[in-house]
Amino acid sequence: MAKQTQLNQPSQGRKPTHRLYRVLGDGDQAVWTPIGAAWPNKDGMGFSISCDAIPLQGRLMMRVITARTDGGQK
Repeated sequence: MAKQTQLNQPSQGRKPTHRLYRVLGDGDQAVWTPIGAAWPNKDGMGFSISCDAIPLQGRLMMRVITARTDGGQK
């Protein structure tokens, strides 16, 4: 059981590869709120996800973290 717990937690010192957002609305009117991050599991079969909040409305979007060039997330 301890081994499975280790796979579900991000390794210390590793940066997340994905950011988790709550999205309300559509298109240009959508509001993206960052609520967590994700790391791929060592076996490549899934992700470990750390959430700061669990939304009750809207949808979840997980996006690869990229350098911002225009000052915001698209």
